[in-house]
Amino acid sequence: MSVEQKIKELRDELREHNYKYYVLDEATISDYDFDLKLKELQNLETKYPEFFDANSPTQRVGGEVTKNFETIVHEHRMYSLDNSYSKEDLQDWETRIKKLVDGEIQYACELKYDGASISLTYEHGNLIKAVTRGDGFQGDNVTANIKTIKSVPLQLKGDFPPKFDIRGEIVLPFDGFKKMNEARIELGEEPYRNPRNTASGSLKLQDSVEVAKRPLECLLYNLKGTKLGITTQFESLEKARKWGFKVPEAAKLAGSIDEVLEFVEYWDVHRHDLPYETDGVVIKVNNLQQQEELGYTAKAPRWAMAYKFKAEQVSTTLNSITYQVGRTGAITPVANLEPVELAGTIVKRASLHNADQIEKLDIRVGDVVYVEKGGEIIPKILGVDLTKRPVDSKPTEYIAFCPECHTELIREEGEAQHYCPNYNGCNPQIIGRIQHYISRKAMDIDGLGGETVALLVNEGLIYNYSDLYELSKEQIVPLERMAEKSAENLINGIRESKNIPFERVLYALGIRYVGETVAKKLAKHYKSIDTIIKASTEDLVNVDEIGIKIAESVNAFFTSEANNYIVDRLKQFGVQLEISAEQLEGQTELLKGDTIVVSGVFEYVSRNELKKLIEDNGGKVSSSISSKTSYIVAGANMGPSKKDKAEKLGVLLIKESEFLQKINYF
Repeated sequence: MSVEQKIKELRDELREHNYKYYVLDEATISDYDFDLKLKELQNLETKYPEFFDANSPTQRVGGEVTKNFETIVHEHRMYSLDNSYSKEDLQDWETRIKKLVDGEIQYACELKYDGASISLTYEHGNLIKAVTRGDGFQGDNVTANIKTIKSVPLQLKGDFPPKFDIRGEIVLPFDGFKKMNEARIELGEEPYRNPRNTASGSLKLQDSVEVAKRPLECLLYNLKGTKLGITTQFESLEKARKWGFKVPEAAKLAGSIDEVLEFVEYWDVHRHDLPYETDGVVIKVNNLQQQEELGYTAKAPRWAMAYKFKAEQVSTTLNSITYQVGRTGAITPVANLEPVELAGTIVKRASLHNADQIEKLDIRVGDVVYVEKGGEIIPKILGVDLTKRPVDSKPTEYIAFCPECHTELIREEGEAQHYCPNYNGCNPQIIGRIQHYISRKAMDIDGLGGETVALLVNEGLIYNYSDLYELSKEQIVPLERMAEKSAENLINGIRESKNIPFERVLYALGIRYVGETVAKKLAKHYKSIDTIIKASTEDLVNVDEIGIKIAESVNAFFTSEANNYIVDRLKQFGVQLEISAEQLEGQTELLKGDTIVVSGVFEYVSRNELKKLIEDNGGKVSSSISSKTSYIVAGANMGPSKKDKAEKLGVLLIKESEFLQKINYF
């Protein structure tokens, strides 16, 4: 046997033992014998470096040090999930989806594991990269750390597709967490608070040797890619298991919401027997074609819903109420609590939302309050234990003046919150707007964080986000915690932000009610900031998905002389305030005024490509058929009820090939 064959044989054998032990939980070899074989392989690889393989079992031990994690854009966006807490929520969800798809709906029910989300990319059966969820659009490359996790296959087996992503959670089992804490206590160190945060923190450790020491596991549940040869979510779980992934067995196919609830009720009790943290159940429409038909909202898939188990509750004392000023001037009352442990973390503060909430709860300083983690993430006050209320207790009087600049607060009709109207003179508003401008989804300025922004404002170096472009390295170096290199990185980050595309700049401006999706719609419709500035409220309302509230807010923003002055300065500094020629390339007005529904399975392009082609040619994509629908692009397997509805409304059906000819695709 040649050296190359021997190395290959050892790798295959070790991978199989690894898979059986860490994925199937079946030991087929003693630890001692496994270590001997691993050592033999290491020696051969050292002696014959020409046979190096990045995905060899020897590469799991770590050794790579990563100081700065590279940011990578997800090829397939990682959406968050909408939450439900009752049978009624699930029934409402089912009613909505049944209006949008034809045929019988089955649901894949899976446990929602509480860990750190990860996306793994495989090409030709090899792990290529592992990226954290980040903001859903982009995350951090943590491949070196993920490779140390034994349940992550570095090389797949079976009939896997040539390229795909698989999503899952990195979790820390209770047993491993307990052992880690016992070791820390023995060394006189503080124990970790909970498995979820410890798992999440492990992914960003700089030394992969340290990650290798932690008993992390990776549970996979969702495939992403094109032409995967899979028709249902349940089939994807079975296939992923065969390829070598650790896919939880606790999954069920349900034919009704009642069956879904049986699964929920069972696991609400039995989750405490599991080796990992879980906080609910994820329910997905099983048929992948139906998933495509349903599509996504701006934040979440319409075809999936998380059902959250009842959150843990504790009681503690409300010590004081303070008030925070947001970037829009909105005032948020904050409850400062006697520290209490809740769901594995120490809770000291909780949001009281607004004056109405304080009045509704009749919450007062000194009260004993009930606290839970809403969705087990954000602490929330549920009510007051009136039996323990102090005799001298006085009702809470909501503040009348801004806690920062002392301007009298206003509360507009129909608004829940009070606002500080001192837009240009209230420090937290100024700092908040600049922090929003530099944030990841906006200008994403490297080297500049929220604390540095506050420092720059407080030192009088900047007063608004356009001032960032006049900063010099010499001004920054003397600041606290600022070295020569940090200052240089900050200036470079600001300079590079001039290349950020227009829709993100528009979002970065911080116009009230203009989130990412609205910014994209406005940028696509108006093409430049100048056209938006000239648009009347009536014009703005005519843009797809722009209501009167958003239109008035946009109009008010650009009526302000101060805002227009800042925008003019951004123009002078070269910030992108119009859609670039590259972005406009391939865009036409061929479908202007057309509202088009896409339904069925397509031959030439994918459903998502079809939707993009409609938008690139000036059309609007709609998910439901109505009298306003111009026509339907109908693929194979279009549902009969959609055909019937189209017929009743007299809506034209055209083939995929006809549509592509219409926009000169061929």
